[in-house]
Amino acid sequence: MPSPSLDLSFVRAQFPAFAEPSLRGQAFFDNAGGSYTCKPVIDRLMRYYHSRKVQPYGAYEASRLAGEEMDEARTRLSALMGVAPDELSFGPSTTANTYVLAQAFAEYLAPGDAIVVTDQDHEANSGPWRRLAARGVEVREWKIDPASGHLDPQALWALMDEKVRLVCFPHCSNVVGAVNPVAELCAGLRAAGVYSCVDGVSYAPHGLPDLDALGADIYLFSAYKTYGPHQGLMVIRRALGAVLPNQGHYFNADALYKRFTPAGPDHAQIAACAGMADYMDALDAHHFGAESTGSSPAQRSARVHDLMRAHETALLQPLLDHLAGRNDVRLLGPSEAGARAPTVALAHARPGSELARALATEGIMAGGGSFYADRALAAQGIDPAHGVLRLSFVHYSSPEELDHLLQALDRVL
Repeated sequence: MPSPSLDLSFVRAQFPAFAEPSLRGQAFFDNAGGSYTCKPVIDRLMRYYHSRKVQPYGAYEASRLAGEEMDEARTRLSALMGVAPDELSFGPSTTANTYVLAQAFAEYLAPGDAIVVTDQDHEANSGPWRRLAARGVEVREWKIDPASGHLDPQALWALMDEKVRLVCFPHCSNVVGAVNPVAELCAGLRAAGVYSCVDGVSYAPHGLPDLDALGADIYLFSAYKTYGPHQGLMVIRRALGAVLPNQGHYFNADALYKRFTPAGPDHAQIAACAGMADYMDALDAHHFGAESTGSSPAQRSARVHDLMRAHETALLQPLLDHLAGRNDVRLLGPSEAGARAPTVALAHARPGSELARALATEGIMAGGGSFYADRALAAQGIDPAHGVLRLSFVHYSSPEELDHLLQALDRVL
């Protein structure tokens, strides 16, 4: 039986932003900076603040329900990604989560041990790890190809020896867009006895990953870029989490999901994250009907992942083809939609921020700048201060919005 195509009317009805009068007539192409929030998340957040805004996990009813809703978010989202509930932690942001992880590794690693980072990453998955050099850890850089922005796996293996304990790299870059072969890389690293830390911030909005299939020891992404509230989600597989030094309160050391979140949890936002699972399940039920009933969360997540990616890929290729016909812009990353996320960075003679301002007058909401990927831009010969124009969309974007973008681009460029 052929897979259904995405019902865009149903999808857009789940996002209040599309009914907001102040946003009418504008096309949103800045999703890599933060997506619209789906209605189930907003509803849960409102309910929490209205009737659950108490200290959770207590004996009285409002407190009990508050704790249950927080637990529900962790249980349901972990199930969608195929991991145990206590392997998923919530923190204030992915940047903060990565910083805490780096502190744990600073205690765990010995002077002379080595780690590998890339220059393709957002600074959040690069800077905290690089700072370990001050603690005696050798930091090696897996460099991108300056022409294509590609991370060559062979270049990684050339950096490996018995000193390397950890490799940090993105699922896909927030300016290059290319989807890296995570499963292949993680399998090779595990065989070599090396841990992997994968930044999934730029990938997860396009479909939650199957983390068993990917094999990453650490996987991080941001809820606010995945239709949810401003939280960082961090999966640490048990084997690694058990050996890293506890960074939380000493009396929470036995709870895996508390070991790497020293800050007090944002109760309401964590509870609201269950709305992300509500939305994913609603998409699956609407598109797959009887097939959805009785299927596992991981099966539902895989179907929704493929549904989102198919729609995005079909929408992305015309944009890439249109850009290929211009000689005044440089596209960063692959020109084939299937090889990348729909996060498209363009270098132009005019600064990226200037182009974004010009597009805003055309009803296009896009971003311009370096996007905390200064190293990746500099490695490709682009001055981060000059920046790029970034056009990013997700599955709720429409063909009509793409047409609007193409016409506006031609006028602005």
